[in-house]
This record gives sequence, C-alpha cells and structure tokens, in this order.
Amino acid sequence: MAQATFRIWRTAPDGSGKFVDYKTEVSEGMVVLDAVHSVQANQAPDLACRWNCKAGKCGSCSAEINGNPKLMCMTRLNTLNLDEPVTVEPMRAFPSIKDLVTDVSVNFRIKPGIKKFAPRKPDAADGTWRMAQRDIDRVQEFRKCIECFLCQDVCHVVRDHKKHEDDGFIGPRFLVYAAALEMHPLDTEDRLKDLKDTHQIGYCNITKCCTAVCPEHIHITDNAIIPLKERVVSRFYDPFTRLLRVLKT
Repeated sequence: MAQATFRIWRTAPDGSGKFVDYKTEVSEGMVVLDAVHSVQANQAPDLACRWNCKAGKCGSCSAEINGNPKLMCMTRLNTLNLDEPVTVEPMRAFPSIKDLVTDVSVNFRIKPGIKKFAPRKPDAADGTWRMAQRDIDRVQEFRKCIECFLCQDVCHVVRDHKKHEDDGFIGPRFLVYAAALEMHPLDTEDRLKDLKDTHQIGYCNITKCCTAVCPEHIHITDNAIIPLKERVVSRFYDPFTRLLRVLKT
C-alpha cells in the first residue's frame, strides 16, 4: 500500500504551534479526513480535529489544505500531489483552540444582530401565502449554506483586517443570510440601513474569493452580495432616488 506524508499543524500547551510530519498509508478513494483519522488512530491520539457527518453537509471539518480553504471530507487524495507533503492546518481567520480546531464562535455572535424574517400577512382565505416560483427559485440557492465558514476564512477583510471584530463587517456568510431574507418574497423587514451602517457591506470589494471556496457552489458574490450592494447604493447614494424620496415626504 502506498504511503504519503501529511504535514499537520500541532498546538503546543503554551499556545504556540508547529507543523509535524506524519507518514501514513493511503489507498484509492481516501479523502484528507481519512488520512487525519489514520494519524489519530496510529500515531497521534491527542490530535484534535473537528468533524461530524463526513458527507460534506455539516461544515465541521473546515481546514486549509496546501494553503487552500477546503472541507477535509470532500478533498480526495487523488486531487493532491502526494509526492510532496500535504499540509493540513486550521482556518487562519479564526483563533486556534487546538491543532486543527478553531474558535468560530464570532459567527454565532454575528447572526443574532441581523434582523429576522418578518412575513407579511397571509393573502389567501386558508391562511397561507401565494408566491411566484421565480421568487422562490431566487433565494433557494442561499439555503444550501452549511455554515462551514470557509468563505469567512478566505475573505481578506475578515482574515487580514479583522473588520468583523473591529468595525462590525459581517462577512460573506452573513451577507448571504441577509440576502436570503431581503429577497424572500414574503419578507417585510428593511435591512438596508443596517447593511450600510452596522454590517459594513461597503468593505466587500467583490473579489469572488468566497464564491471560489464554497463547497455548495453558492454564487455568493454575483447572486447575494452584488444585489445587496446595488440596493444600498440605490437607496442611499443614487441622487435621483434620493430626490424622489424627498418629494414623497
């Protein structure tokens, strides 16, 4: 059976860390998470690694593989160059807890700050709503998000400038969440002022790096962020729209 070297980030008790090389047997069909489990079972039982479903649906096993944010359970070894060590390290945008496990709790603090879904009154006699299928299709894509936070990890505004901590920038995952609410055909809430002032959508410069790493292939930039930016610009910066609002009042 073939062998491959995995260069895995290990955390020291004092909080520092370093890469440690582990050689392990690999076979056809294996993914990176299989190799990490093999290292755990046979060489490093104290290696910390977060995972759950191993089916690309829970978002738990996010890491950086050869410097690229990916799900370990969805990264097949036959897509990697096994003639060289495969580096596996935790997401860099979040504080390290231990080894491959990071503290992503900032994301759970961000979400409650976004105005919740506020449906209009039912418009049918039976107490239900009527919606056009095209409006449903528009937001259905956003519901595929598994909250792996790879898009947050790769976002340079979050990673390099820490704007989610300093200035309230919510990042691509929650811009998708806001888009799912704003574009929902039943929603009546208005989040545009919050997106501009509180959630700092202006920090995003639409590099599409978040779209590139999404394991669910959500068109984060084109279908969520850009339409939200257009709405904010139309509301607050377009002179003709602002004139109409003044005339109406």
